Amino acid sequence: MIFFWAMKLTYDQVSDGIYKMFKLSALSLFIATLTCHVFAISLKSSGPIIRKEIKEQNGRKVEYMYIDGIKVHETDPEKQPQPPVVNPKPYNAKAAKPPKGAVVLFDGTPKTLKNWQATNGGPTKWKLVDGALESVRGGGYLQSKKEFGSCKLHIEFATPSEAKGSGQGRGNSGVFLMGQYEIQVLDSYKNITYPDGQCGALYGRAKPLVNASRGPGEWQTYDVTFHRPMFDDQGKVTRKAKFHVIHNGHVIHDNLELSGGTGWRGPHSISEYKKHSDKGPLKMQDHGNPVRFRNVWIKPLKD
Repeated sequence: MIFFWAMKLTYDQVSDGIYKMFKLSALSLFIATLTCHVFAISLKSSGPIIRKEIKEQNGRKVEYMYIDGIKVHETDPEKQPQPPVVNPKPYNAKAAKPPKGAVVLFDGTPKTLKNWQATNGGPTKWKLVDGALESVRGGGYLQSKKEFGSCKLHIEFATPSEAKGSGQGRGNSGVFLMGQYEIQVLDSYKNITYPDGQCGALYGRAKPLVNASRGPGEWQTYDVTFHRPMFDDQGKVTRKAKFHVIHNGHVIHDNLELSGGTGWRGPHSISEYKKHSDKGPLKMQDHGNPVRFRNVWIKPLKD
């Protein structure tokens, strides 16, 4: 009788021990999973990891920048794959119409051409051609007289009908929010270049999720929701710029937080954030190609 009681006690103790071990293991697994999840969120919120190197080339020092381990303007598809090609969606006339509260910067008329100027404040050399603004080689940047901060932007563009050149030399231009942050314009229809410099890229910082480009000479659209960056009194970024970009009906940047500036600073480096005013002009780039723009409007957004 005593023997069987001892056996029962031992069995109960073992069962209880197993149960406690199971609870402890489950709790440990939950804590580990939660920790990993919090760590992942922390990494995501902190943004990409930026690394810089200085290399000697032909007797001079050259800066190389890496974003999450990938070199800026990386051309090796094994290291920086090209975005998948998708078919552009049909033109959405309803979405292209300026909404209430929008500022129409260009509607194809000589009247709205007066909304634009050269960067020195003088008259622009860009031409009005068949209801579109066309860049002129050597004409410099075109910029709006009005300035904007956070906004919704609609703009339509067409690269030259005759495709000349390759890579960055084919249908090159750019759209600059606040005169600072570039969404690349390029003929990327069957034209390979570094992914962070193809059509729709946030130049040097982020490649588009897909390549939704139309062919040379065809009208294309960007629909952009942009939230400006903010800075403290010492010039430190307290809120990074954020982009949501739709190219020909496809999302190519999904509320992406911009990790820095988009200014060219060498073949493999890009500019950092630099404090600027709360508003700036919309700019389009003259890069030596007769790229055309039409139907440009902006709706300011509250911060």
